[in-house]
Amino acid sequence: MTGAAWPVRWRRDPLRLVAVALVLVAGVSAGWFGLSWYGAAHDDGLAYSRTRDEALLAAEQGIQNLNTLDYRTAADGLRIWQDSTTGNLHDQLVNGAEKFLDQIAITQTITTATILSCAITELDDRAGKASFIAAVEIIVTPVNGTPTPKRERLAGELTRTDAGWKLSSIGQVPVT
Repeated sequence: MTGAAWPVRWRRDPLRLVAVALVLVAGVSAGWFGLSWYGAAHDDGLAYSRTRDEALLAAEQGIQNLNTLDYRTAADGLRIWQDSTTGNLHDQLVNGAEKFLDQIAITQTITTATILSCAITELDDRAGKASFIAAVEIIVTPVNGTPTPKRERLAGELTRTDAGWKLSSIGQVPVT
């Protein structure tokens, strides 16, 4: 074949020309998307968002734990509270456990919490600290009474421990 035969051959067989063009486009696209996927999978933002999501789940679970208690199993509930906390908050729960169990035995209430909304407001991944805000509905049921719902806004902090994120402070946000 001579060099002049190639252009004539391609012009006579446009299907071959289209097929080659499609193969080239597919190869370039595969390379582009492969590089994009690799870049996204190794992006620091992805690791940061995973950390944020872990902290958010821990905040929601910790808030729910600290606002749910049955007077009939208060000692077990208090252990769950202690397992959900760290630092000064944990120390307060441990040091005040006996007094709290006496109070709950007198009041005989059951509280159940539902997280209405929760968000991480700050995250310092290097320091292992996060801040959150939350809206919670708590149903308080006395032993001889009707359930009473109440809504609270909470804010607090989480600290990363060897066992994961735990509540290190929590408090009500005043409503004006």
